[in-house]
Amino acid sequence: MIQMQTMVDVCDNTGAKVAQVFNVFKGSTSRHGKYRLKTAQIGDIVLVAVKKALPNSDFSGGADRKDRSKRRKARAVVVRMKSPTRRPDGSYVRFDSNAVVLIDEKNEPRGTRIFGAVARELREKNFMKIISLAEEVV
Repeated sequence: MIQMQTMVDVCDNTGAKVAQVFNVFKGSTSRHGKYRLKTAQIGDIVLVAVKKALPNSDFSGGADRKDRSKRRKARAVVVRMKSPTRRPDGSYVRFDSNAVVLIDEKNEPRGTRIFGAVARELREKNFMKIISLAEEVV
């Protein structure tokens, strides 16, 4: 489960390397009767703040610092999670790291390559472009 303040890897070639989740869109809430903390599963959209990036990327905040805050924020979709995800056939899948892919307003990936494996659950959430760019679909 991915919640606010979770550090995640960025597994595309946009130049961002590490990001921190600061908002979860349409996440599930698991605690009833108390304050409900939104958590994201595979295929959910989150807002991230890019914490570490390559020096020459859009997220580096280089010499001109006019719109630095806008460049450091991005939308992303969760593609890998450490906690196990149950599938309809009864099996579970889990990965070694939490990872996201940065997307634009039309839910298309910003990068042209995606590194590592992605979960099959993205197909059900209509992220077909991410599925086609991925090296492996688990």
